[in-house]
Amino acid sequence: MTVGERIKSLRLKNGMSQVEFAEKIDVSKQTLYKYENNIITNIPSDKIEAAANVGGTSPAALMGWDELSKSAPRKGVVINVLGRVAAGIPIEAVTDIIDTEEIPEEMARTGEFFGLQIHGNSMEPKFSEGDVVIVRLQDDAESGDIVIAMINGDDATCKRLRKYRDGIELISTNPSYEPMFFSNEDIEKKPVKIIGRVVELRAKF
Repeated sequence: MTVGERIKSLRLKNGMSQVEFAEKIDVSKQTLYKYENNIITNIPSDKIEAAANVGGTSPAALMGWDELSKSAPRKGVVINVLGRVAAGIPIEAVTDIIDTEEIPEEMARTGEFFGLQIHGNSMEPKFSEGDVVIVRLQDDAESGDIVIAMINGDDATCKRLRKYRDGIELISTNPSYEPMFFSNEDIEKKPVKIIGRVVELRAKF
């Protein structure tokens, strides 16, 4: 919607004729007609302000700036994308940073996050080589969640978690890979450690 169209809409909303409205903003009826029909598009700022005052709105709303601010993307928070996460190294100390991603501020306020690049094909077809997952740092998760886990001191791996009374199962979505079951004793001794829950996939095309 143009500024002229907003002025017309405002005038009609207030039940005013072109003559009445034109008088209140101190222009001729012909000039107002040209405003409303986009014949004159460079409307002076004092007339924008006058029209806004008469119509009970703000100059910014009449110019459409409020709409632009609402549609503008929200500010994001930058997080690191890691190529790998090795056992025994805290996330904040990992130096294998290959890229960055942005997450919404609302998400960032709910915890600590990092990105991790997927390697291998064990989670295909949903997760492919080179894709990036956004991970919330946490040491536990619910059954059915996609998690990042450390197994036996190896690099972190991405798997679906299934919890049982006597242990857990880490499941690949690729049927070529057998599920890995770990008893409660295995979890302690190997160890098997959950370091985060996948909250978002950002596929690379």
